[in-house]
Amino acid sequence: MSILSLSLSPFPNPSLSHLSSHAPSRIQSLHPSSSMTLLKPLHHHLRRRLSISAAAAVRQDTNLWTTAPLVTVSPAAESLFHVTIDVSDYPDLATSHTKAGQYLQLRIPDVEKPSFLAIASPPSLAAAKGLFEFLVKSISGSTAELLCGLQKGDVVELSQVMGKGFDLDQISPAEEYQTVVIFATGSGISPIRSLIEAGFGADKRSDVRLYYGARNLKRMAYQDRFENWASSGVKVVPVLSQPDDVWTGEDGYVQAAFARAKNIFNPQSTGAVLCGQKQMAEEVTSLLVADGVSTEKILKNF
Repeated sequence: MSILSLSLSPFPNPSLSHLSSHAPSRIQSLHPSSSMTLLKPLHHHLRRRLSISAAAAVRQDTNLWTTAPLVTVSPAAESLFHVTIDVSDYPDLATSHTKAGQYLQLRIPDVEKPSFLAIASPPSLAAAKGLFEFLVKSISGSTAELLCGLQKGDVVELSQVMGKGFDLDQISPAEEYQTVVIFATGSGISPIRSLIEAGFGADKRSDVRLYYGARNLKRMAYQDRFENWASSGVKVVPVLSQPDDVWTGEDGYVQAAFARAKNIFNPQSTGAVLCGQKQMAEEVTSLLVADGVSTEKILKNF
């Protein structure tokens, strides 16, 4: 019988564990009726375990991916798109977004590779209206490019919300951390928008600056929100790496713009938030640490 070639060691019956390596010879020496009596419960046990494993796999897949419709897909800047997804039919998913800086995976039906996207909207939007908003960079040949080509009513699949977000407890209370410098490049502004609009006591701090880098103004998203961000206590410092001739603001990279300005009067009461290019994050961290800012106060969402 072919079943005799199975190893029996996975089953939790100590009396049968000795059959693992010598099952064929030992079982064949038994009386035929005894052999069948022994194998029937083992066969039943094996089928039951396989059924449980299959059911668990189905449950895991069901819990991991949620199908939801697109509400809007519209240009935000050159190569960047606003994407809004309706998750109002899935309140558990909507309310699992609790902190700025969290993210999820998004995939398109029949496209195997998912894309990681930081949630751009504040958690309050998901709780109140059941919406997730994203800022998506369209990269040639990627899932993100396919997403940016979809239309209202098309469906996508979302994973559960992931990550712990920005650990704002490290720079709280606001009265004790009067300076917060924020750095973002490109689509890295996405979770920073969530941070600012969710609120982190910026109006209770004396110096909150956002250094936001892009190649030029055409590639800089959320310019229509800068005024509101400023009114909430965040000074926005746009930094362009390839500006046109009429640009009079900061140029180069955000780390260079910060190095020129600095103005950190008390490192012990200073925090920072970073999101964007790896080189930027590393260089900004080095500048802050050299000035005496604790690495625990330099927040990242990944």
